Amino acid sequence: MGGKPDIIRAVVLIFAVGLVITGFTSLQASEERSSSTTKNSISADSEYMAKAPLNR
Repeated sequence: MGGKPDIIRAVVLIFAVGLVITGFTSLQASEERSSSTTKNSISADSEYMAKAPLNR
């Protein structure tokens, strides 16, 4: 009976570590996606502004 709480603690610890790793990787993925989207929109806007004539 003395071994069961240790096994439960080990399973909970492994689950918690996996949850933390998943959280960090999803944060990094969302940061990379948002920065690349911002760069693409800025370059597209600058290309449009360079090509579009000014109507005054």
